[in-house]
Amino acid sequence: MSNWLTVLPPILAIIVVFWRKEVILALFVALASSEILLLSQVGVELYTPFSGLINTLERIVGVFSSAGNTRILIFSLLVGSLLAFMRYSGGVTALVSKLINGGIANSPRKVGLLSFFTGVVVFIESNLSVLTAGILSRGLFDKFNMSRARLAYIIDSTSAPICILILLNGWGAYILALLGNYDLPESSVSTLIGTIPLNFYAIIALILVLYTVISGKTYGTLAQAEKNPQATLAHTEIEQPATKARFMLLPLMTMVISMVGFMLWTGNGQLTDGDGSKSVLYATSLACLVSYVLMRTSGQYRHKELIEIGFKGMGELLPLVTIVLLSLALGTSLKQLGTGTFIAGLVADSLPLFIVPAMLFLAGALISFSTGTSWGTFAILIPIGMPLVINLGLPAELILAAILGGGVFGDHCSPISDTTAVSSIASGCDLLEHVRTQLPYALVGGVLTFIAYILAGLLMI
Repeated sequence: MSNWLTVLPPILAIIVVFWRKEVILALFVALASSEILLLSQVGVELYTPFSGLINTLERIVGVFSSAGNTRILIFSLLVGSLLAFMRYSGGVTALVSKLINGGIANSPRKVGLLSFFTGVVVFIESNLSVLTAGILSRGLFDKFNMSRARLAYIIDSTSAPICILILLNGWGAYILALLGNYDLPESSVSTLIGTIPLNFYAIIALILVLYTVISGKTYGTLAQAEKNPQATLAHTEIEQPATKARFMLLPLMTMVISMVGFMLWTGNGQLTDGDGSKSVLYATSLACLVSYVLMRTSGQYRHKELIEIGFKGMGELLPLVTIVLLSLALGTSLKQLGTGTFIAGLVADSLPLFIVPAMLFLAGALISFSTGTSWGTFAILIPIGMPLVINLGLPAELILAAILGGGVFGDHCSPISDTTAVSSIASGCDLLEHVRTQLPYALVGGVLTFIAYILAGLLMI
């Protein structure tokens, strides 16, 4: 279906989000409308009043047919248990006190820098980056009365830009696989490395995060959230009396170190070939086990109490996990509908060559925003951009950088992105508040990047 109707589902999702302030309803409406449009492709004779609803439910069920999707959902639930174990053990309160007393995080600026550099160091996988930085910093942000919205912005706007710039991870391996089908002027590896200084959005996003952290200044909706930082929280991470910092530190270290080990294991010794969804699930499960053993052997908790705490933690994250589930289902449905291909086709027709990078960046942003997936955006646009490089002699590094930056930019703005949901989970921030407060920063970065690609096109093409 290559027409304007393909963009109707994401538009409906955005309308419902702003109208009802309800993400789950918005995603469901978008998914149902996408499935109804898909039915119209097959033929009116197959359509009944209940067909759209039935297909919507089957599409949701179909998410679990992908092992990778199922692992993401289980991992998201286990994160809830891990967070609850750390909180109830008193380990969060103890580690917060230790970091403050040790001078490592004894000011809001140092806390922000700790969050930022944790996300930078853990560049191996974007979900692990936001998870580690978010878990480590939640209690510190509570201690210094900083909003979880600020934390969500810092970790979300650090993880994907770092992953797309360093590239010694699954992101790099995935992009190299997409480039492997094209006879580019230089090798795929050289082309990918060449995108680093030209990925303007990722660089600008990191600069904006560092400015926010170092200056301590916030603007727009994020500044409003800072005025009442605990408004949307049912609890803080430091409400439990302090016990031992190892109750938080050991599970966190287990998760990070074992993630690297599992990436090597699933990649047969090659870190970049590792399976991210498997590794993050295994690492989180192992961290939960370590946390359980520490609490059980401390003598403070019985097995039954720990099971109750674990399920209570899962229950706290169930709404966000539902959002992740519906986002995955909607992404699959929109891919079949052809939403991304239609948007990309609008950009590829009759453009002056110098503006092609800027328009591919814009197309990447629209596709990623509409479908909620940056990787899916790369899969759609790289097959469009690379033939332009080969046939028109455009600089491959610039074209590829524009595509990659656009995918990350749209993902940062999208309320239906699974990455946005995971960032909300990691920071303990309401999803809509995270989208609302991060959007102005992302838009500033996006506008500056669009201008930068126009200038780069004039200079390089």
